[in-house]
Amino acid sequence: MPRVQATPCTPAPRRTVQGFTLIELMIAVVIIGVLAALAYPTFLDAIRKGRRSEAFTALAAVQQSQERWRSNCPAYTTVLVNPSNPPSALCESPNGLRISATTPSGYYAIDVSNATTTGYTATATAMTNTSQADDGNCRLLGARLTPGGNLSYGSGASSIDWAAANPDAGRCWAR
Repeated sequence: MPRVQATPCTPAPRRTVQGFTLIELMIAVVIIGVLAALAYPTFLDAIRKGRRSEAFTALAAVQQSQERWRSNCPAYTTVLVNPSNPPSALCESPNGLRISATTPSGYYAIDVSNATTTGYTATATAMTNTSQADDGNCRLLGARLTPGGNLSYGSGASSIDWAAANPDAGRCWAR
């Protein structure tokens, strides 16, 4: 029998492993989770800040309606909504400003108080069943017209200190 020549042993070509190990995937998931946990509150704050514009718009509408009302009547009014059967005279109290008592998306309740011949206070209060209720010192936003025609803006968690040097201490009205 013929002798078979031995061939040198050549190692099989190495297979390169592709993909990630389970540990690498878990580390990536943990890093993404930590970043999301840090970013989520900031995201919610940005959403709340954006929704404040709805309250600002509603308060501006109250201010404009009050000025239209006052140009025809002897005093400002606290009535926002026009009833279904308004009185015949424009300045009778039930006639109202014809403004909804809530903002269009329902994040704020609008109210007018302390209406006199020279001023009023309009407030937008975050509704308790919305995310705006967690808006810290900006849960309550207000605009106040004082005698002499001075308009000031304020904010607070549950009330506005109109006597303070800066009634907008939470800087909710900052642009």
